[in-house]
Amino acid sequence: PLTEEAEIHLPENVIEGSARTSVSVLGDILGRALKNLDGLLQMPYGCTQQLTAAIMEKATNFLTSGYQRQLNYKSADGAYTTFGTGPGNTWLTAFVVRSFAKAQSFIFIDPRKIEESKTWLQHKQQENGCFEKSGKLFHNGMKGGVSDEVTLSAYVTAAFLEMNTSQHDPVMNKSLACLKESLSDLSNTYTTALLAYVFTLAGDVETRAHLLQHLDTVAVREGGFLYWSQTAAETSASLSVEISSYVLLAKLSASPTAEDLGYASGIIRWLTGQQNYYGGFSSTQDTVVALQALALYSTLVFSAEGWSTVTVQAPSSQLTFDVNQGNKLLYQEEALQDVSGKYSLEVKGTCVSQISATYNIPTPADVTTLSVRVHLEVNTSESARPKFTVYSGKEETTNMVILDIKMLSGFSPDPESLKSLKRGLLVSRVEQKEDHVLVYLEELSKDTPINHSLEIIQELPVDNLKPAVVKIYDYYQPGPSLTNVLCCFTLNLFKRKKLKI
Repeated sequence: PLTEEAEIHLPENVIEGSARTSVSVLGDILGRALKNLDGLLQMPYGCTQQLTAAIMEKATNFLTSGYQRQLNYKSADGAYTTFGTGPGNTWLTAFVVRSFAKAQSFIFIDPRKIEESKTWLQHKQQENGCFEKSGKLFHNGMKGGVSDEVTLSAYVTAAFLEMNTSQHDPVMNKSLACLKESLSDLSNTYTTALLAYVFTLAGDVETRAHLLQHLDTVAVREGGFLYWSQTAAETSASLSVEISSYVLLAKLSASPTAEDLGYASGIIRWLTGQQNYYGGFSSTQDTVVALQALALYSTLVFSAEGWSTVTVQAPSSQLTFDVNQGNKLLYQEEALQDVSGKYSLEVKGTCVSQISATYNIPTPADVTTLSVRVHLEVNTSESARPKFTVYSGKEETTNMVILDIKMLSGFSPDPESLKSLKRGLLVSRVEQKEDHVLVYLEELSKDTPINHSLEIIQELPVDNLKPAVVKIYDYYQPGPSLTNVLCCFTLNLFKRKKLKI
């Protein structure tokens, strides 16, 4: 049996009555993700021996629907664009084509679509072998100690190699030669991890070993956990998840030894602790890479036999869970009476168990890197006084940013005002989802406020009208704890027929 101990401390500013502590047990690393396929973007390619008919049908439907929707963003030349317009995006096209190639095992994907995209990418290869950047690169995490060109080229090369393109193919030969030129500078941990995965796929044992050795020297070790950060000062959980997942993929994609699996277990322990309630992670990109890595690990350690027992000892109670082949993918969760204190878990067998605490805290009052101000006008004869957003971080520009405007009860956005908003400065897209208006801003420049306005109309009178929240956050690192985001300002008003914000 394996015994683990944990102690949960709640912050002092927890809202009274909001804290909940629970323990969950799963027989498989992917169990939580499989349970919540609705909230994920890609079906992991994991253990088909565990694929039930229901899961298969659900996943296949999502894949088919996603494939058809993705084609709406395809240009005639084979490239894909972020919002269906503009120049083809090199990074996005590589992302789509590698996803389509993996999906071919489950649904029909027109092979001509894949070939058109591959041809477009090949035409983006430059004389030096690296690939040309085309389209806006929204993820600043790909920038750092080496040029964007190297990181982007590593990503495109990985996509080709995952599609079983031979490393001796002329396109791959040139790109791998270009990437080797960058190995003198390994200061960007993100790029180094991605390169380790690329040269693993390419079968270059010597270069792979060199990169993994360097990564081992900059790894973060805390207890039994093993992970990587971009820099000592940059501790973004989203980036750390992606970097650590690439290291895991590099470790496990070349006939891993027992020693490799032991090394990987430390990464797995940390990664599973970063998963959200639905089995995903902070953003689209880290979720896709992490689930790919977890799925690969799951195939390597999968056993069709065995059972497990988990015993949880809380300060004032004890719980026992049994896991067998019949309920291996069943998500088991029980609430604990104690919301804080010391807990111990004893595990006989193999499973994934997690003690988690959830609670609410007051809206942060301090603004660090992103802020939004809201001004209300009720007198519709005057021009709208705008809301503006400000970025004051250390980079010159942000990633893509989401401005989330929640509607007051009984109010809806004016259609004409929405059209105007779509034409606003740096606005790439505007979506209306239930009672929210989501504004996608291409980027924000440092210390440069931008202004937007939106008119909302009262459709139904509502008594005791409550405040609504307008917030802004980084698309790739949405959690407040990850971005030091955002401030939330409330819209306080009494009954009004029409107002502008």
